[in-house]
Amino acid sequence: MSAYSRLMDAVYLLCMTIAAVALMLMVAVIPVGIFARYVLNDALYWPEPVAIVCMIIFTFIGAPVGFRAGTHICVSMVTDRLPPRGQQIAALICDLLMLAACLVIFQSSYALCEAMWLQPQASLPMVTFGQMYLPIPIGALLTILFVIERLLCGDQSGRPLVSLGGTH
Repeated sequence: MSAYSRLMDAVYLLCMTIAAVALMLMVAVIPVGIFARYVLNDALYWPEPVAIVCMIIFTFIGAPVGFRAGTHICVSMVTDRLPPRGQQIAALICDLLMLAACLVIFQSSYALCEAMWLQPQASLPMVTFGQMYLPIPIGALLTILFVIERLLCGDQSGRPLVSLGGTH
């Protein structure tokens, strides 16, 4: 197994951890806002924007995890009926299109973050819009790394993870 795949195993686990923590925080914060509004009759300003930031992190850092694990939505009705060589060519075309899409998303979202970096949010003043959107280019970059891995090393979705402590 290549050193690149071992590195991508660590990146994969890090992405999964970050996405899981963001999801848990979002799930914890929303009831706080509901409780404050309806039980204490005092609406808090921060639960909704914090939940939105957590959702952005969960979505754009979690998406590369789904790509590498092969759990993303895939309609393979046509490609499953192709001969093995046709399936390989279709998979290569899909990976190259994914790479192109991620490069466009990275470039556009990086420009968005750069343009909005200093613009504060009224509802969460300690986080600017540029910072809030930062998971988008990071997620695109991580997906690019996983696409490159797939192009160089093949599909990794069926392989057990290798970490510092052994196989998972």
